[in-house]
Amino acid sequence: MTSLQLEQTPQQISQPKPSLLKRIWRFIKKNPAGVAGMILVLLSISAALFSQWIAPFDPSKASLTSRLAPPSWADETGESVFFLGADQVGRDLFSRIIYGAKISLMVGFFGVLISLVIGTILGLVAGYFGKWLDDFIMRVADIQLAFPFILFAIVIMSVLGTGIWKIIIILGLTYWVGFARLIRGEVISLKEQEYIHAAKAIGGTTFTIIRKHILPNVMSSILVLGTMYIAEFILLEASLTFLGLGVDPTIPSWGGMLADSRNYVTTAWWTATFPGIAIMLTVLGFNLLGDWLRDKFDPNMKL
Repeated sequence: MTSLQLEQTPQQISQPKPSLLKRIWRFIKKNPAGVAGMILVLLSISAALFSQWIAPFDPSKASLTSRLAPPSWADETGESVFFLGADQVGRDLFSRIIYGAKISLMVGFFGVLISLVIGTILGLVAGYFGKWLDDFIMRVADIQLAFPFILFAIVIMSVLGTGIWKIIIILGLTYWVGFARLIRGEVISLKEQEYIHAAKAIGGTTFTIIRKHILPNVMSSILVLGTMYIAEFILLEASLTFLGLGVDPTIPSWGGMLADSRNYVTTAWWTATFPGIAIMLTVLGFNLLGDWLRDKFDPNMKL
């Protein structure tokens, strides 16, 4: 055996990279809950984006001859053509559930966007500058937390009337407190780090330090909390619509479908069951995704 052969080590021998399918399978085995959450979220988003192509029927078209028709797979007579049955005026439940995903996700995403922007700005200001600005912003946050959201929303919606954008604005102007308090706490810790002092020493402006050094370090927390809030906003929208203070009754929404079906739970179980399952799976998906993102980005969870 030559000296050249003796010098070769296992590290010098190139190992073949695993195939894409093997890497995907390893990721699924390592993060089953996160993958399940991503699948549920992607299904909800796909239903919202492609509802007009996926829905087999017009969600607003009524047919009294099909009133409370059972699901096609549970119909003993074989006359029903609706996969998940029909509601009290003969509208296809499957189509209405698909179109309802658009409303729920719109409320979730835009409501979180408004609260995220407001809460991030106020949290950065309170945490970085401190003193009387911190005291003022946190006292306003305490006052905001003192009001129960449902009661506050009922009062506002009763005065202003129903509407999807009114729900979004109310949610955004109410839930900024969570973002502000979270970001403030992290900024108070970050601004004492050595690299922040070094950035100040070399002449970095306040805006530059916040934009380049502080904001990127709190983005993971913002992402995790935003994912959790989307799930909560979907539930709140369904609750307000169920009470008659949310989305207009003519627009397909999961909360409205539950409200319409409450008088038929014992005679037509499908009218309430399938919209409830849609809400449950969507909220579960965002919660699982949020838990996985927290475990992924939080260094304390890694330890």
